[in-house]
Amino acid sequence: MQTVAFSQPFTKAHAEFENGKVLNINKPEGWTSFDVVKKIRSTIRVKKVGHAGTLDPFATGVLLVCTGRATKQVEDLMQLEKEYVAELELGKTTDSFDRTGKILSETEVGQLTETEIQDVCAQFEGETLQTPPMYSALKINGQRLYELARKGITVERRPRKINIYRLDVLNMEIPSVTVRVVCSRGTYVRALAHDIGERLGCGAYLKALVRSRIGSYRLADAMTIEEFTTYYRQR
Repeated sequence: MQTVAFSQPFTKAHAEFENGKVLNINKPEGWTSFDVVKKIRSTIRVKKVGHAGTLDPFATGVLLVCTGRATKQVEDLMQLEKEYVAELELGKTTDSFDRTGKILSETEVGQLTETEIQDVCAQFEGETLQTPPMYSALKINGQRLYELARKGITVERRPRKINIYRLDVLNMEIPSVTVRVVCSRGTYVRALAHDIGERLGCGAYLKALVRSRIGSYRLADAMTIEEFTTYYRQR
């Protein structure tokens, strides 16, 4: 949780956000989750602002931002079920398991059918163990994995228990496949994309990611940064 010290005028709107709100924000592409937190903090001028679950910069969708006393809810919100729409690029692998990484391999995809892909996806449903990717914010011995990965260092990561509640194929235009993932906390969709590619025998990386839901907080109800700024100024 990040805090800053500054003085602010006391207004009704400020008091509401100090008392605590959970904001459903549609994180734009190219922004880090902390960029969103900083923008909201500077807008509402409340010291305590935090988010409940990181989204990678290239990803978009639901980011829950808690203000004031609502920051105490962050841990509970992070436990909620999550839903993603993910686009996989078959036939290629990258070092980061997503489109931002360096291409490591290219393989002919072949004539995969939707049934074959759905059958492989079904194998990942349920409680399973997933090895976190090296390009992640997870800490080992006090160092974030992505910091080690950028130095070319690979360390052993313990597989972690996750739950994939549903994994459905939504669209298929080889080499692109779009899936919906409903999962537990701690699930790395990038790693899931990589593992699906391995199981298919052609490799895959995560090309695009949208978080469409956290618990009952849905993307359809989320505010853009611009909409939130307007909403706050009209309070």
